[in-house]
Amino acid sequence: MVMEITHAQPRDWANIETLLVDNHLPVEGLHEHLDTTLVIRHDDAIIACAALEFYEPYALLRSVSVDSSHQGLGLGHKLTNACLEMAAQHQIAKVFLLTQTAGDFFPRFGFTKIDRDRVPQEIKNSVEFASVCPVSSLVMVKEI
Repeated sequence: MVMEITHAQPRDWANIETLLVDNHLPVEGLHEHLDTTLVIRHDDAIIACAALEFYEPYALLRSVSVDSSHQGLGLGHKLTNACLEMAAQHQIAKVFLLTQTAGDFFPRFGFTKIDRDRVPQEIKNSVEFASVCPVSSLVMVKEI
C-alpha cells in the first residue's frame, strides 16, 4: 500500500480538523497555515497530517497526527521528516515544537528540550504558543 505525502488542499480542512480533534490536538490557528500542512491519504481519506508554521528564520512544527487505525506504520516519522525537509528548503535556522504527550517521539529527529524563555518572540507570538498549548507543554527545538 503506497501512501504518498502531499500538501493539504482547502477541501481537506474538515478532515484534518476531525483527525486533530480525534487525537486531542488543537486546531486553533492551523487553518491559516494550510498551505504548509502535509497529509497522507488512504482511499481518499486523510489518515495523517503534520504542519509547519513559518516565522522566518524559525518554524513551528505542529499537528503531527496519525489516525488510530494507521498508527505504528511509521507515518508520523515520514511526515516529521518531510516537514524538516521543507524547513531546510526554506532555509529555516531552527524548528520549535510544543507537546504534552510526544516528548519521547521527537528526540529521535534531533529535537532537544529547552526552557520557554529561550523561545524567540516570533514563535511566542504564534497562536499555538500564545494561547492554545498550556504552559506545562514541553518545548523542544531542532537546529536545521
